[in-house]
Amino acid sequence: MIGVFDSGFGGLTILRNLQKALPQYDYLYLGDNARAPYGSRTFETIFRYTLQAVRELFSRGCPLVILACNTASAKALRSIQQDVLPYEFPDKRVLGIVRPTAEEIGKFSKSGHIGIFGTAGTVSSGSYLIEINHFYPELKVTQHACPMWVPLVEYGERESEGARFFVKKDVDALLAQDPDIDTVLLACTHYPLLEGAIRAALPEKVKLVFQGDIVSAKTVDYLKRHPEMDARLTKNGKTRFLTTDTAKFFEKGASLFGMTGFSAESVTF
Repeated sequence: MIGVFDSGFGGLTILRNLQKALPQYDYLYLGDNARAPYGSRTFETIFRYTLQAVRELFSRGCPLVILACNTASAKALRSIQQDVLPYEFPDKRVLGIVRPTAEEIGKFSKSGHIGIFGTAGTVSSGSYLIEINHFYPELKVTQHACPMWVPLVEYGERESEGARFFVKKDVDALLAQDPDIDTVLLACTHYPLLEGAIRAALPEKVKLVFQGDIVSAKTVDYLKRHPEMDARLTKNGKTRFLTTDTAKFFEKGASLFGMTGFSAESVTF
């Protein structure tokens, strides 16, 4: 199976895109809902939690794991790839979603001014600034943390007046830093569910970029370039779900992300 990990529900937006691009593959999704959100936690805590989840997915037969969480990708991926995999799991791979997004984001902007909405953890890590600068050093990148957006989604308030208020406040704050921004990246997998409020607050000329399409296309490309990994992946078109919270809690929350008609399994590390 392809393992897909997120601190909670947001990675379901990435999973949905993967299922569309690679419907024949089997997936095992793990949400660390009992300890979400990760956005405000320390580097050490995020690394420890993410590594526990990766080990769990490896133990359940996933040779390839995708960290469908910007915070985990920003704060834990590099350490796992460099300090853990070569010594403990040399035949397994863990991929993130920050670098693939950074490789593509510059193609969307005409003005050369990019805005990024993310969690406090993603923004403070500076990962997007580093990665985008690697591929597009000429771009001006402005970040803004949106601590209210994830709770608005997970508490089912994305269509509320409160959601519109907080989204507009954050959009205005970002554009006040750089009025020349013509492209905005949603660097949190929850944020696409606030698309309506975000588009209403953004000027029409500003392009909104979602990670799901980018990550799924990059995964397709990765498997083409690594046939040895592709050969290890089962292809029965099935998806299973794990959560560190109760199965009932996960199934209810997942319905907000368009995932219904399944049974989750509760796990502990």
